[in-house]
Amino acid sequence: MLRSSPSRSLQPRVQAGTMSPAIALAFLPLVVTLLVRYRHHFRLLVRAVLLRSLRDCLSGLRIEERAFSYVLTHGLPGDPGHILTTLDHWSSHCEYLSHMGPVKGQCCPAFCSRKHPQDGEGRSVTALLGELGQILTRLVEEKAPACVLELGTYCGYSTLLIARALPPGSRLLTVERDPRTAAVAEKLIRLAGFDERTVELIVGSSEEVIPRLRTQYQLSRADVVLLTHRPRCYLRDLQLLEAHALLPAGATVLADHVVFPGAPRFLQYAKSCGRYRCRLHHTGLPDFPAIKDGIAQLTYSGPG
Repeated sequence: MLRSSPSRSLQPRVQAGTMSPAIALAFLPLVVTLLVRYRHHFRLLVRAVLLRSLRDCLSGLRIEERAFSYVLTHGLPGDPGHILTTLDHWSSHCEYLSHMGPVKGQCCPAFCSRKHPQDGEGRSVTALLGELGQILTRLVEEKAPACVLELGTYCGYSTLLIARALPPGSRLLTVERDPRTAAVAEKLIRLAGFDERTVELIVGSSEEVIPRLRTQYQLSRADVVLLTHRPRCYLRDLQLLEAHALLPAGATVLADHVVFPGAPRFLQYAKSCGRYRCRLHHTGLPDFPAIKDGIAQLTYSGPG
């Protein structure tokens, strides 16, 4: 009986071992290209996910709670403009907050020429806002809505933007599904000087809250709607608003993050259903302008 030579039996293994570096070298240019192309996404992953999770574990507090502690120490109670600037400073210099923060130098000249509250250094607070903040503030000032609906309160940043631009007697309903985040937002809103008659915070999922808005919260119509919660829920919630007749003709719906992470089904529906005039504002993420994003501005023409 013939036995195979040990050197022969080992030969394929040796060849396989020598091929591994060659394969690795073949993929190296691709890996380098991906790292260079998506370096900003990698930075975002590190700041918004990895470092945040580490700090959450070490401090026992969420990022929203740490941000509020900073505002409580450095912000001026009763001054929403100063509180917004304090949040911007904390997000830029301490921890990335994933809010609609400052994008300096990108304010519309016609808009920035108006008189707006100033921060402690004499700069216009509006001039420091990201593009969504500019669009939102301008929209509320121009439309003077009787009621604004916000889905996704988060830490309360956009809530303060809306509330300080509201005309006297108007009302803002803001919905946040996470009770712990809502508790922080509630404190921030009250610290800024807005009472429950002006800003009412509702804790619950948008899917459950929207059908109860008319009966439980006396909301008959929302002249402006801001969607900043979860892009995958935008289409469902827009259709819920339509189904419960909460959108009057001429109502404006603003939806953030429709490009990154994206809301393709929402955009497709808005463009194809025939009930909206659509405009897409191309933007970048706060503190990560190289990561392209977009804000959808929809004008509702009615159910017909």
